[in-house]
Amino acid sequence: MRKLMKKGDILRMKTKKIIAGAVTLLAAATLAACSSSTDKDIISMKGGTITVSEFYNEVKTNTSAQQVLLQMVIKDVFEAKYGKKVTDKEVDEAYNEMADQYGDSFAQALASAGLTEKTYKDQIRTNKLVEYAVKVAAEDELTDEAYKAAYEEYTPEVTAQIIKMTDETKAKEVLASAQADGADFAKLAKENSTDATAEDGGKVTFDSTSTDVPAEVQAAIFALDKGQVGAALVPVVDMATYTTNYYIVKLNSKTEKAEDWKEYKDILKEAILSAKQNDSAFITSVVSKALQDANVKVKDEAFQTILSQYITTSSSSTTTEQGTTSDATTEEATTEATTTKSSD
Repeated sequence: MRKLMKKGDILRMKTKKIIAGAVTLLAAATLAACSSSTDKDIISMKGGTITVSEFYNEVKTNTSAQQVLLQMVIKDVFEAKYGKKVTDKEVDEAYNEMADQYGDSFAQALASAGLTEKTYKDQIRTNKLVEYAVKVAAEDELTDEAYKAAYEEYTPEVTAQIIKMTDETKAKEVLASAQADGADFAKLAKENSTDATAEDGGKVTFDSTSTDVPAEVQAAIFALDKGQVGAALVPVVDMATYTTNYYIVKLNSKTEKAEDWKEYKDILKEAILSAKQNDSAFITSVVSKALQDANVKVKDEAFQTILSQYITTSSSSTTTEQGTTSDATTEEATTEATTTKSSD
């Protein structure tokens, strides 16, 4: 979930399909609350009326409205269990960080997603509550077996050089130059690389837990011998722009791996926790357990399936108490629209 709001996609999420449902479901809920025990008319016209109950019965089968109700459940459950673990300061910092990224277009981005400052902060808060719960659950996974498995996958720090280019044809020419005897890789990087490391001759230092160097580039460098230049270009698709960058890589030095995994315990711990926090199945299992612990039950038959992605129900049951998880991701469930209580 870093993150559950990861990669700046919070404003490009599936909010549009939720907004209509949020409006209708909130309207129905508000009207129901205001009507007390009386089924009040909310619309009158020649030949008839539309009552609160008629409106509610109509909108409750709307898929988007049902998704909004799921968000309301998740929000309330995690707020009740972990509410004290997330401060307003944390929420404000996350909000301001996104505002800084969008700059002058932030207000427009919020509006186009159907969000306000308050509803967006509500989303951030719910996301952070789920993130906290996932982190707590992930820490229970820090067994010796998990550490040993992470150790097997771990590659210690290496020092390398990279040249990043957008033109494949030109990149092939630079690759040939880099492979020539006596080639000055640093000079080639300064003259051709579009990476931020270009001025430093393309120098990078990282281990296998790094998020600064693309996984494809890491794998290519780890496979090299000291002083070796990669035999081929390493293509990497930029998922933000869907364009391909081409990397030329060289390994300068590598650190010998210690035989005892405990030498890397702190690093491995972060790797294990990060993997769990980005594992949609694990996140879903955390949400599922929280819903079960809260003894969430669906009282209206029209909403019987809203928890199905988190809780398994028997065909004969009229409640949704039981539970194991499905493959649905919590990212959607916690980022799509926690706007549902913005009018409280």
